[in-house]
Amino acid sequence: MGIYIKESIKNSKILGKVKKMIQLIPVIIKIYILYAFIFGVVIFAFYKHNVSNYRETHPVDRFWGKGLGQDRVALVEDRYESGLARINLIENAQETIDISYYTIEKGVSADIFWGSIINAADKGVKVRVLLDGIFHNLKDDMKDIIYVCYNHPNIQLKLYEPLNVFKPWTWNNRLHDKIIIVDNELAMIGGRNIGDRYFTKEENGELVTNDRDVVILNTKKENISNSVIGEMKEYFNKTWNCKFSKLPLKRIRKGQKKKGEEKAKWLKNYISKLKETEEEMFNHPFDWREISYPTNKVTLIHNPIERFNKEPWCWYDITNLGKAAEKSIFIQSPYIVPTNKMLKHINIKNDLPEKADILTNSLTTNPNLMGTAGTMLRRKDVVDAGINLYEYQGTESIHAKSYIFDERVSLVGSFNVDGRSAYLSTETMVVIDGEEFAEHFKEEIKNQIDQSLMVGKDYSYIEDPNIEAKKPTVLKMIIIKFLSILAYFFDFMI
Repeated sequence: MGIYIKESIKNSKILGKVKKMIQLIPVIIKIYILYAFIFGVVIFAFYKHNVSNYRETHPVDRFWGKGLGQDRVALVEDRYESGLARINLIENAQETIDISYYTIEKGVSADIFWGSIINAADKGVKVRVLLDGIFHNLKDDMKDIIYVCYNHPNIQLKLYEPLNVFKPWTWNNRLHDKIIIVDNELAMIGGRNIGDRYFTKEENGELVTNDRDVVILNTKKENISNSVIGEMKEYFNKTWNCKFSKLPLKRIRKGQKKKGEEKAKWLKNYISKLKETEEEMFNHPFDWREISYPTNKVTLIHNPIERFNKEPWCWYDITNLGKAAEKSIFIQSPYIVPTNKMLKHINIKNDLPEKADILTNSLTTNPNLMGTAGTMLRRKDVVDAGINLYEYQGTESIHAKSYIFDERVSLVGSFNVDGRSAYLSTETMVVIDGEEFAEHFKEEIKNQIDQSLMVGKDYSYIEDPNIEAKKPTVLKMIIIKFLSILAYFFDFMI
């Protein structure tokens, strides 16, 4: 009986401790949320970035070339064509492929992308793939891709700044680049991620995103020192070898190895069947020399590779080009959210040329709710500065990030006009000095301008009988109004 009583007392004490621990869980969660908010959000409002001599050592006149340059550039606008272009680049690689992407969304495009990479690696091509460490989407059944890469002797995979729940200040150090470099000869850069909505032929009532890439051809493959491809490879190597880029696996278990083998086999069979049913996808001819334009010079710009707030190298160069422009400037971004800190580097009323145009999504076409809320806050300021603001009214969204200065210098890449691109993420753009390319580029952009409405001085649309203003749903308006409050205080995170 005494033993029974002692056991009961002992068990009741254990239960008491368990109850106390359970009661502590909500407290621990609240403390963690507060910790994450302070060190994952608030700290970025106060942390001052490093200041270097970048502006002194990188003058704006370095972007203009004299005479004919070594690089030719092709513009890739069409969604379906851009997917075929990626297949073409990977299939025709002879020695190396370096790939850097923010996200690869699950779907047909991802399967074709990975299957093409495996086939190239099987031929002896050395492939390196660097993906963002949080938004890579290698989860669920796509997680087997990690095992595929580990198994293959010619494929290396790294993740840039993988999620660390104990270090919330690392959550904003995101890899936003979209780059493919093939051998020493070809490179693609732009705003597209890998996903069906970026490459679909038809809309089919689903989310469709229009974007833009450029393909750069080094006309002297044996010499990359005078080609922007040399700069791109150097940047990729720095990012690949930096301390933030990690191998997703240090060792592989037997079961994982088998899953990788099965996934690789499935992807190769999938590509093999597609080649029979969709032959044009894999035999689509791209004569890059024929469809490209000559340039005087092509230059890569990028942000520094570091944590916390970065020195805004890309924004320095973009604003310097804006100040140097004498006749005109065109800007396209999915959303326009320049923070007060960004605007310290340029006076949008005085530093821009007389003709300044901005093309962005309308409230209806922009799927990024936070970006839309931030844009709505800055919309009045843009119009008041005398800038011609065009808002896209098409059935899709536009995701391209591009600039044209004085109808001569063009920029294409990953940089959005927002605080995140300026200070937080890795970003890359190519600066293309070439009047012939800029003229062609401008004509392509006109197709989207023609589906847009200009915002008048009273902040309402100037009527156009050929374009119907899209009306957002009541629910979206309510959400945007709520998010605008958050965007006002946390625009540096958008």
